[in-house]
Order: sequence, then C-alpha cells, then structure tokens
Amino acid sequence: MAKTALIIVDMVRDFTDPEGLVFYPENQKILPRIKKVLDESRKHELLIVFLQHCNRKDKVDKKAQSMRPNCIEGTFGIEIDPMLEVDEKKDYVIRKRRYSGFFGTDLDLVLRENEVENVVVVGTKTNCCIRATVTDAFYLNYNPYVIRECVATNSETVNEVHLTDIDKYLGKVIDMNTFSKMWGIKTPAEAKAVIEKQIAELNIGEPSNLEEQALKLAGRDVYEKLVKGYTQKQWGRECKDLPAFIIKRLPLRFTYDNNYFNDRYQGIPIDGYTKMVENMLEGIEVRLSTDYFDIKDEIDADKVVYTGMIDKFFDYKLGVLEYRSVRFETEKVDTDNYQGNAVVNYTSADVPYTRIIEHKHFNFGKQPVSIISREYSSEWKKGDEPYYPVNNEKNNNLYQEYEKLAKAEKNVLFGGRLGQYKYYDMDKVISAALDMCSEEL
Repeated sequence: MAKTALIIVDMVRDFTDPEGLVFYPENQKILPRIKKVLDESRKHELLIVFLQHCNRKDKVDKKAQSMRPNCIEGTFGIEIDPMLEVDEKKDYVIRKRRYSGFFGTDLDLVLRENEVENVVVVGTKTNCCIRATVTDAFYLNYNPYVIRECVATNSETVNEVHLTDIDKYLGKVIDMNTFSKMWGIKTPAEAKAVIEKQIAELNIGEPSNLEEQALKLAGRDVYEKLVKGYTQKQWGRECKDLPAFIIKRLPLRFTYDNNYFNDRYQGIPIDGYTKMVENMLEGIEVRLSTDYFDIKDEIDADKVVYTGMIDKFFDYKLGVLEYRSVRFETEKVDTDNYQGNAVVNYTSADVPYTRIIEHKHFNFGKQPVSIISREYSSEWKKGDEPYYPVNNEKNNNLYQEYEKLAKAEKNVLFGGRLGQYKYYDMDKVISAALDMCSEEL
C-alpha cells in the first residue's frame, strides 16, 4: 500500500494571527479544518511535515526582496500556529525561504526515506506556496493531493483559479471527506472493511438517539465527517438529543462517479420539476399568495386535503409545536458552472449554511451565468415558513393530542410533513399520499 504524507504549508503566525505581518482572515477559517485533517492523519499514522516559512534576519533574499518583510527568524511570526500541535518526536518541521517546500530544503529526502508516494497538501497561499510545492511534488514523481477546504489565499476567485489548474495539470483536488485518502486505501473492499471494523468496535445495540443510530449504520469516521456537523446545523440540536428514527438508513456508495445528473433519465425529471408540477396541476385552479385561513369558510368541497401546520389549523389551542425553518441567500455568479451539480451539502459545522443549490443543473441549463442559493437552517417562529417538524418526545406527545382533533374532522384530510407532523423523506411522503388516496377513493 502506498505511503502518504500530510504536508502543512506555512501555517505560521505571521499568516494566521491577527497580529501577524501578513495576516488575512481566510487563514483563520481554514485552521480548524486543517486541525481536523491533522488529527485524522495522526489516527492513521500518516507522516506529518510542517513547512515553516522563515527569512534570515538582516539578510536579504534578492529573489524575494520585493515582498513585504515577514516571517523573520527569531520573531513570533515564524511560530507554527498553536492550534496545530507539533509532535516533536514524530513530526518533521522544515524551514523554507522560497515558495516551494522542496527548494533548498531536505523535504524530498525526508519523503523518500519514509517511502512516501502520496502527498496531501494543505495550508497557505494557494497561488504561490501551495502551487509551487505541488508543482515540484508532481515533477519529482509524487502523487499530489490538495484538500479544497484546507487551502486559502486572500481572494476566493484567485483560490479557485489555481485549484482548477492544479486539478487539471498537477494533481488532484479533493475534499475533506475523500475517505480513500484519509484511510490510505484504494479499493471498495478495503473501504467496506474499514467501516465494518468501526461498526463492530462500537458494539451498539438498539440505538437510543440519532448519534448512536448513525454510528451503528456507518461507523465513526463517516459519522464525524458527513453526519454530525450537518445534522446539528440542520436541526439546531446535538445529535445525542435527536431521536434515532430521523436516520433510518445511510446508503454508502463505493464509487467515485455515479454519473448522477448527466443522464436525463436519472434523478431529475425531463424539463425539471416545474414541468412535472405543471402536469400534475393541469385543469386545477391554482391560487398563489393566498392564505388558506382567509378563504377557509368559502371553500365548498366534500374533502379538503390540508398539508399545512396541524397546530395552526386548530389555532394552537393545545400549544405550539416546534418546527425548523429554512432561509435562502441567492446570488448571481459570473460562471457557467459554479459547482457541477444541483445540490452540494456542506457537512462541516464551521460552514454556516447547510448546502448550496445551483438551479440550472435541475434542467441542464446552458446559460453563461449561474444562480446559486445558500441554504441556512434556523429555529421556526410564528411568521416564518415551516419546513419540517422537530420530532422529539415532547413534540410527539403534543402532536398525538392534535391528531385526536384531526380525526374528528369529517371533511378534512391532514397530510405531508406539517399536516402529519412527520419528518418524511420524499419517497415516504409520496407513499403516504398514495395510501391516503387508496383509502379515500
């Protein structure tokens, strides 16, 4: 099995500390992510190398004299940020004076002595020190990988340009959740073995909460990287405080490319969801910007299917149920392809939004620009749009009382997530609707 090294580039205090001579905020944002990668790398016994930018005191490097004097030996500016603890017995700390970690250093010798083939690169700055180090690694016949969330420069646009070039010409740009690199494995069978081992070691019986359920389904690493942060953002609660049934399954895909969103018959309806909904509503009167409760008494129908909040229907007379709401921030971006697919979930707790939606990919749009929406989860309050229920014990008990009132309504059927106060997946809510039709027709 190929041996892997983690190379942390120039995360020194002149770059990461607000008091540093060349500080910029992006470096502080990536610090906790690099810390996570460092911790995982130690678990899997990767070789750890810290590159430490260090200029000689009172001596000028003529090739770098146009740059702002920083990272001078003997100053706090060359200290590795304290968030990233150095293991003096195992880790290597290599000082450099130019962009590349290989120029004028013994980095190549250290890697070869440790039989390293893969180098995972994180740190600052993407457009110079990261790119130069990756370039030299490539020409020295290493396999370079750059973790997207763990590199930065002082411009997001510049960062993306250089990541694109690196991925195209020099190595691979991966994300923090690329488990094959984290685990040092290559095959699906090896990945399955790691997960099965983690699940067995946990030895969880009947899960009592969402955390235990996720751990039992997918093991510690998948839970920590993909489930925990995202779920806590989505629900505004610790995973230990959420019921197990919210996660009934965690499908594990052991492929790198499942061809999703490229085949017109996969996942997305032809002409998008709009066309599908238009067909469903054909011949039906539709009123927009209309509150059901304003026209409730005008409706003359044998049956009403109500999919709004069940407690609101009864004017909250038994108490207010809890819901989660969602807020969207929409932006026009000057690119024909911002993220490559319709929805990307952001699982890290330190990213404030839960996902980014790029709308054109729902219908294979070819426009020269793109519209994206960042999705933020929040606690619902009256006046907000409710999206899904909070199915803890307290709320479920209250819902059962409202359900008794609902069953007494002769011509009203309660459906959907809000009407039945259930956190349905899409397939389940469609199944429930079809079951209701079968009972009523």
